[in-house]
Amino acid sequence: MNSELPVLGLHRKLSNSRNRSFATGVLQSGMINSRFHLFLIALGALLVPGAVFAQPSNKSRTAPVNQIAQTRSELIEATEKYKASAREVVQIQEQEIASATERLEQLRQLVADGLVARNELTAGEEELAAAKAKLDNTRKQISESDTLIAQVREAEVAEKKLAQTIATQAAVSRKLLRPTAMRYNGMAGWALANFSSVQSFFTGTFGRQLPVSTMGQSATHNAMRWDHRNSVDVGLHPDSTEGRALIAFLQSKGIPFLAFRGAVPGVSTGPHIHIGYPSSRLS
Repeated sequence: MNSELPVLGLHRKLSNSRNRSFATGVLQSGMINSRFHLFLIALGALLVPGAVFAQPSNKSRTAPVNQIAQTRSELIEATEKYKASAREVVQIQEQEIASATERLEQLRQLVADGLVARNELTAGEEELAAAKAKLDNTRKQISESDTLIAQVREAEVAEKKLAQTIATQAAVSRKLLRPTAMRYNGMAGWALANFSSVQSFFTGTFGRQLPVSTMGQSATHNAMRWDHRNSVDVGLHPDSTEGRALIAFLQSKGIPFLAFRGAVPGVSTGPHIHIGYPSSRLS
C-alpha cells in the first residue's frame, strides 16, 4: 500500500501538468488564430495595386497615394510585431512538446508495470499530437505572414511600375499627337537679302551664330528635286529653346517658314527650320 503512494502521486502530477498544458495551449492557439485572421484581412486588402478603390467612397476617391503607402507600411510593421509574438509562442509550444514527450515516456513505463490504465497512455499520445499540431499551425501562420508581407511589397513595386508605364505612354501619346511639320505663310514677303535681320536677332539673343545647315540650293535639294534657291535651312529642333525663340521671331516679323520635328521621306532629312516659302519642284 505504501509503495503505491509515490506512483499515485506521479500519476496526479502528470494529469495536472497535462491539464495545465491543455489550458495554456487553448489560450495561445485562440490568441494566435484570432490575431492572425485579423492580419490576413487587413493585409489582403492592400495586396493588389489600386485594390482599395474597388468600392470607392467619396473619401477614398480623394485619398492621397502617400496615405495608402503609409497604411501599407504600418500594416507591415504591425505584422512584424505579430510575428515576434508568434515566435515567443513557438518557444512555449516547443517546451510543452518536450514536457509532453517526457510525460509520455513516464506513462509508458507505468503502463508496462501495470500501474496505470492504457487509456492514460492513449490520452498522453493524443496530448503530444495536439501540441505538435498547434506548433505546426503557429509556424505555418508565421510563414504565411512572411508571404503576405512579400506580396504587399511586390504590389508597391508593381504600382510604381504601372505609374511609370502610364506616364511613359501618356508622353508618347502627346508626342504622336504633335504634327511632324508646321507651316507659317507669313505676311511680309521673303528674300534671302532679309536673312541678315534673322541672323542679328539670333546672335543678339543667344550670343552665337545661327546654325545654318543650307543657304540656298544644295546637292541634297537637287537630289530630292526641290527648288531651294530662295530659302535657308537652320539646324534647330522646333521644340528646343532656341527653335521656339526663332519661330516666335519669324512670326512676329511675318517671315514664312516650315518647321520639321523629324524626317519626312522625300521632303526632310531630319528636324530643322526652313526659312522662306515652301520649295517647289525642280523642272
